[in-house]
Amino acid sequence: MGSAVLRLTDMEALAQAAECLRTLAHPHRLRMVQMLLQGQYTVGDLAAACEIPSAMASEHLRLMQRCGFLGSSKDGRKVYYRVAEPHLQSILSCIESRFGVAGT
Repeated sequence: MGSAVLRLTDMEALAQAAECLRTLAHPHRLRMVQMLLQGQYTVGDLAAACEIPSAMASEHLRLMQRCGFLGSSKDGRKVYYRVAEPHLQSILSCIESRFGVAGT
């Protein structure tokens, strides 16, 4: 290994990172994040794009919100979700460059 100084993140922070990556590691959640990086959407919009029931979409959104990835705001009776964690853009860019994006 030599005498190079390794720059390492402390294990507690890495455990937190692993937990958040586990939350993100789901095709429906990745699709939702991909959409939310391009604008604000309701549960219904996101559910339709993933072809899942709204209740299931709400659960996915709740998990991602708990991790600090997403925020939401109310407009009348509608709740709009948005990306609250700017680093999601980098993560999705890696995924898109490796696995592709439709229409490009």
